Amino acid sequence: MNSTIRYDDYDVLARIYNEDWVLGLFEETIPVLEKLLLPHLTQGAHILDLCCGTGHLAQQLLKQDYKITGIDGSEQMLLYARENAPEAKLILGDARFFDLAAKFDAVVSTTGSLNYVMKVEELECVFNNVYNALNENGIFLCHFFTEEEFQSNWSGKISGNIKDDYAWSTKNIYNPENKIGQIYLTVFTLLEKSWQRLDKVISEKCYAKEEILSALETAGFSEISSYDAHHDLGISQTLGSNYFICYKRVPI
Repeated sequence: MNSTIRYDDYDVLARIYNEDWVLGLFEETIPVLEKLLLPHLTQGAHILDLCCGTGHLAQQLLKQDYKITGIDGSEQMLLYARENAPEAKLILGDARFFDLAAKFDAVVSTTGSLNYVMKVEELECVFNNVYNALNENGIFLCHFFTEEEFQSNWSGKISGNIKDDYAWSTKNIYNPENKIGQIYLTVFTLLEKSWQRLDKVISEKCYAKEEILSALETAGFSEISSYDAHHDLGISQTLGSNYFICYKRVPI
C-alpha cells in the first residue's frame, strides 16, 4: 500500500458529505446492497469498502455483523469515518494503488466514488487491485453515475447550505464532448470571528457502460451484470445511477 498517495483535494468535501449529502446517497445504496449483494454473503463475511468516505456504509454493515475494512484517500473523510464506524479497520490509501495482505469475500464501491477516477487506464488499475483483493468466488459491486445523470443534473445546477459556522455552495457543469463533469465548490468557514473562503474545482468522469464492462472483463471478472437503479431495480428516482456486480472465478 502506498500511503503517501492521497486525495487531499477531497478533504474539503468531508464535512459536507458527512452532514448534508450522505443521507440522500444512502437511501438508495442500502436497498441495492440488500437486493444484489448481501443475500450472497455468509454472516460475518469480510467486506472491503473501497472509497469508504465518512464511514456511513461501514456503520450500517457493521450493524449486520459483517467485518469491515475501509480505504479512502482523504484523511478528513477518515476522521469522520473513525467516529461513525469505530469498529471498522480504516486505511488511508489510493484505490488505484492499494495492495492489502488480507483477502475479502466482497468489495463494494458506492455513491459514484469511482467517477472520480479520471482515466480508463486508472480505472482498470482499480479493478485489478480489487480482483487481487478478493477471495476465490468473491463478489465485487460498484456504482457509477452515467450519462443520464450528468445530462440531467449537471447543467449548472446549484445547491448549498448555511450553518452558524459554515456555509457551502456547489455548481455542477458537464461537458458532453470530453465526458467530464466539474463541481465548482465554495466553502466559508468561521474561524475566530472571521469568515475564511475556500474555492475548489473537483472533476468527475462520465464513463460509458461499455467502458466499465470492458475494464471489468480485462481485470478478469466474470458473470458481470449491470442494473439501472431506476429502470431495473425500481429503487431510485435518479436517472443514470448504475450498479455493476461481478465475480472472481478461478479457472479449474
